[in-house]
Amino acid sequence: MRKLLAKHGARWAVGLALTLIVSAHALFFPPNRIVERLDIFIGDLRVNSNAQHPQIDPRVVIVDIDEKSLIEVGRFPWSRNVQADLVRELTQHYQVRAAGFDIDFPEPDTTSGYLTLEALAQTDFKGVPDFGEKLKLLKPKLDYDELMAEALKDQPVVLGYSLSLKQKKGVLPPPAFRQSDLGGLELHALAYTGYEANIAKLQGAARSGGFFNTEIDSDGVLRSSPLIAKVGDGYYESLALATTRVALGATATMPLFLPPSAFANDKARREYGVLDKLVLNTQPVRRIPVEDGLKVRIDYRGRGGVDGGGFKYVSATDVLHERVPVEELARRIVLVGTSVPGLNDLRAAPMNSEFPGVEAHANMVASILDGHFKQVIPDSDSFNLVQIVFVGLALTFALSLLRPVSSIISTMVVLTGLLWLNFWFYQSAGWILPVAAALLLAVTLFVINIAWGYLFEYRKGRAMTNLFGEYVAPELVEVMSSDPEHYNMEGEVRELTILFCDVRGFTTISEGLEPNALREYINLYLTAMSEDIRGNRGTLDKYIGDAVMAFWGAPVTLPNHAGLGVTTALLMHKSAEKLNADFTARGWPPLKIGIGLNTGEVRVGDMGSKIRRAYTVMGDAVNLASRLEGITKEYGVGVVVGEGTKAAAPDFAYRELDRVRVKGKNEPVAIFEPVKLQSELSEDERRVLSRWHAALKSFRAQKWDEAELTILSLQKADPERKLYKRYLDSIADLRADPPGAEWDGVTTFKTK
Repeated sequence: MRKLLAKHGARWAVGLALTLIVSAHALFFPPNRIVERLDIFIGDLRVNSNAQHPQIDPRVVIVDIDEKSLIEVGRFPWSRNVQADLVRELTQHYQVRAAGFDIDFPEPDTTSGYLTLEALAQTDFKGVPDFGEKLKLLKPKLDYDELMAEALKDQPVVLGYSLSLKQKKGVLPPPAFRQSDLGGLELHALAYTGYEANIAKLQGAARSGGFFNTEIDSDGVLRSSPLIAKVGDGYYESLALATTRVALGATATMPLFLPPSAFANDKARREYGVLDKLVLNTQPVRRIPVEDGLKVRIDYRGRGGVDGGGFKYVSATDVLHERVPVEELARRIVLVGTSVPGLNDLRAAPMNSEFPGVEAHANMVASILDGHFKQVIPDSDSFNLVQIVFVGLALTFALSLLRPVSSIISTMVVLTGLLWLNFWFYQSAGWILPVAAALLLAVTLFVINIAWGYLFEYRKGRAMTNLFGEYVAPELVEVMSSDPEHYNMEGEVRELTILFCDVRGFTTISEGLEPNALREYINLYLTAMSEDIRGNRGTLDKYIGDAVMAFWGAPVTLPNHAGLGVTTALLMHKSAEKLNADFTARGWPPLKIGIGLNTGEVRVGDMGSKIRRAYTVMGDAVNLASRLEGITKEYGVGVVVGEGTKAAAPDFAYRELDRVRVKGKNEPVAIFEPVKLQSELSEDERRVLSRWHAALKSFRAQKWDEAELTILSLQKADPERKLYKRYLDSIADLRADPPGAEWDGVTTFKTK
């Protein structure tokens, strides 16, 4: 934990501080513009997702004053006798449960000409016999307001009207309740001082009335609407609420406050001023949840319009001419309005910039019938705090420990999870929950961690690359850069595998080539050998003329360093063979290399003088690797490894070459030639190795004839192998000058 704090403590402190700031802001301050706009945007996405697969609600039908109606009936507004016919058709022929008119009638209808005739009766036609009497007989047919009032009488019709802050026109219906009915409590309702309502004759005949004002947000989009508004000391119903109440047979709408126990004191209860619910006095009582301002969110059921799929539209002219089947309207709640753009009743909704206003009321009617609105829950702030803290803590600690790709994936998972949970609560429970602050916190933490990684970790990584990039394979530098504190150039003792590679006969080669050709020759050779070393996670130590020195196991610990070293040595020989073919084709001297490989404890680190230092290795195991490279030519093999390498890389098959005492060492060591992986060895190759080791055993036991016979047999099959000739020559010499019983079979080399 102490190491984690040392490494990530500063980053954690920044993340926790940011989480604390966002949490405090979410609890104690209103959302800023960015958070607010993002929450609105996500809210619109939720509404859109909800409206993508609509099903027509059969309970509510929209009677549309559409283009067809305007063509057949005439331009709008229609005269009241036509409206009276529409009312009679809906209520008497189709027997609807309730009809709400998203239309107001604020002035008397004079289109019949009756008032003009009446004025003429008093002036120009005053002397015409029986003109006045005949005019009185015509009055019932020409008084269109009276005709409509008669059609409205005792029918479940609700007339719409608009509220404003200007002059008063027409008369309002009776309020749902008054301030005096609240027992001293206050309601936070939208307040208006003016209205454009219906003329008294019509409003008095109608069952009820309701305002059709909606609440447009600052961006011009309709997302919510009040169910109750205040004018003077009266509280009035919206068109949707009044129409639904009439359809349900309720006679009153009343507020239901939270009980006194929900408040600390009476003053708090008085100042709270927000309803728990509105109730309709049906049996059983129907409860309608509302938000602050007595508003509800419009739960859009479709994209809107005739083809929007939320509600069935029927043409008003088809109703007037009884072309609609009775069963399509009977016992339905009907809203009369228009979808024609020129009649100015289209609104911008989250999913449609031209949403019919009458359908917005239809959506609210359906929600009242369901008793269910999408709404902000009272505990939304607490929920927001929980998700902010969770996101802050999770990403603060996780992102500091993850690599960039994993950080991106983790952040995307968190963002997706937040949105999925938010949408799930909206769809399943109808909860509108804030999520923007948590999303922005997640993105900010991600950006901070990426920036931190770039500004601090990247600089450490660059420093690591500067230290080791010349020596170490790129993938090892990447490992080191991810945790630079664990890697440095200080000396330490480790078990490593060391490799030396040299060109055979380089002096002769250099004498036979022009300087430029020699430079290209050696550059191609060194490049190929270096790529093989670094391609197998080796650390390139240095070039010593035509020699290459490398090691495995530092600075990055590699458990299989010996196996990687052997693999690389064999690969280097294959690369040398390819180069040799190219060099020969160019007319250059042939390329032959020898490789010595040894495994053991060495000291590795930054070594040198004050003038120049290098990351290298020192120790007895290094010296032995160098000696083994030098004696490869003595046995005619490309690679010689020591006992430590053979023991540490058991997956390979080896041919034991000898036991030798190299210059500078008193103790003899066994040396081996790696052949290939055990799994790749053929049966013939296994037999050859077995026979060779049997011959070597006979040789050391001074059974010269037995050893010679086996080696001659092997040489016949592989006459070019120098190893066989060396041992046949040794047998001849030992026969001529027997070594005696004390002979240990060790070959001693006096030179490097």
